[in-house]
Amino acid sequence: MEAVQLSFWVVAGLVALAILFDFMNGFHDAANSIATVVSTGVLKPQQAVVFAAFFNFIALFIFQLSVAKTIGKGIVEPGVVDAHVVFGALIGAIAWNVITWFYGIPSSSSHALIGGLVGATMAKVGASGLIAAGVFKTVAFIFVSPLLGFVFGSVLLVIVAHLFQGKSPLKIDRLFRRGQLISAGLYSLGHGGNDAQKTIGIIWLLLVATGYASATDALPPWWVIWSCYIAIALGTMFGGWRIVKTMGQKITKLKPVGGFCAEAGGAVTLFIATGLGVPVSTTHTITGAIVGVGSTRRMSAVRWGVAGRIVWAWIFTIPAAALIAAVFYWLSTLLF
Repeated sequence: MEAVQLSFWVVAGLVALAILFDFMNGFHDAANSIATVVSTGVLKPQQAVVFAAFFNFIALFIFQLSVAKTIGKGIVEPGVVDAHVVFGALIGAIAWNVITWFYGIPSSSSHALIGGLVGATMAKVGASGLIAAGVFKTVAFIFVSPLLGFVFGSVLLVIVAHLFQGKSPLKIDRLFRRGQLISAGLYSLGHGGNDAQKTIGIIWLLLVATGYASATDALPPWWVIWSCYIAIALGTMFGGWRIVKTMGQKITKLKPVGGFCAEAGGAVTLFIATGLGVPVSTTHTITGAIVGVGSTRRMSAVRWGVAGRIVWAWIFTIPAAALIAAVFYWLSTLLF
């Protein structure tokens, strides 16, 4: 008991670092839910970030904590985790987020966190500390989530095109400008529901490892849940404007009907993943949906060079964050 009490300030510092990551997650991924409504002119940037932040937060009342349980108990063996592992994981994720934000590359905050957790764990005990099923499921959805986004986005646009065939382009534009408020709200809801839970999961893992929570608890402490949802909403309000431009215009030019279909397709994908407890990348999902919408017009409407650069960022995110995390795990054990 005395050891736990002595480590209180270390644990508090790591919780604060996790909350900072959650804030940066919202900041980094703000573009995913608002890029289309900003680029199509439906909302001004200042309006869009407040709108998205609101839906990020109310996801707290909508979704069960299935993703948090996956992160907390399904990626690495809880008994392996200590303060050094969590420190390495968070620094690895934050560092990779900053690097990709600086270059305007929409990488995945989620996979950066998972990569960090995997890298720090392997630095401590090797691959034996990983839970193969959880890691495989997460890696598989690197490909599954953008594919689902692509399919849902493109199919929705084809359905809409048939339903509104012969209608005035001006009327369609006006209708889907309003419709985008619904689709953007749903996407922001899915973003908050999936992404905030990842930070909840790693804080829960830390609290169990240090004795401040029990491994048999069905849910993490309420203050962890509220703190993470508030942090991601505040991060979204500050926004990540470098990435908005890439997501909103560089991949393909979007009209309101296209923005609606991309956001709705992405939202459906996120709802499915969150229901299954799979921590997916909201960045991957919306990128796949935007590419799907663009490709239904013609393949040349998609700037494949930009899309290819984003895919390379996806591929490198987990190993890059894992490498940084392993280095900082090692430094942490030496210095503290």
